[in-house]
Amino acid sequence: MKKIIYILIIVLIVFWGWEFLKQGTEKSLDKPISCEENKGTWLSNFNECEYISQTWCEENDGDFFECESACRNTGAEICTLQCVPVCKFLNITNSETKITNFEECADAGNPVMESYPRQCRDEEGNLFVEDIGNELGKIDLIRLDSPRPNGKITSPLVVSGEARGNWFFEASFPLILTDWDGRIIAQSIATAKTDWVTEDFVQFEGTLEFEIPENIGDFSKRGSLILKKDNPSGLPENDDALEISVYFW
Repeated sequence: MKKIIYILIIVLIVFWGWEFLKQGTEKSLDKPISCEENKGTWLSNFNECEYISQTWCEENDGDFFECESACRNTGAEICTLQCVPVCKFLNITNSETKITNFEECADAGNPVMESYPRQCRDEEGNLFVEDIGNELGKIDLIRLDSPRPNGKITSPLVVSGEARGNWFFEASFPLILTDWDGRIIAQSIATAKTDWVTEDFVQFEGTLEFEIPENIGDFSKRGSLILKKDNPSGLPENDDALEISVYFW
């Protein structure tokens, strides 16, 4: 009799285990469909759902990242500065959220090296470098005094610095401010404060007035400031721009 009871117990355990595994598999297969139905974008190669809410992510046992790079999976050297909310389905062994960038590393209380750009090393020894846009790559063409990369901004925003004379046309060049999703929320011009017909650096200043985007999460507090080289020719080979991240405050 005891032997029959043991067998029944084993059968029930196997059955429950199979049902649990089956439900987990079905739930996994439903993720791409559910992602798309909730207006997200499913990336099958990376097991990620872009532009999805944190609530959906948590309900589907994913790991939510509010501000991922749009080029995180491409390896591109040049990328637009915008925040992409992403739900990732990874096998993370510890209970803590995996650190993926400089801001998360610093917010976790890890030591920050005051280099430029700043660097942060987590407890596992991973090194994360602060994203300062393409400032260093453009330093011989245009230099920004205010605001600084990752600075907090309010409206009106005064933009100042210096640029080579050929960055201007008719003593000015365009200023553009975008939100986290790359939507333009303000445009203006920066004007030269002295004679711009020179190869030397010329001081400039401009003002942007804007409404702070709706706060739908920490990722929405981030935007991009773009200082475009004026290009009256319209030829793509003459385009150039300095682009940095800023935070609405």
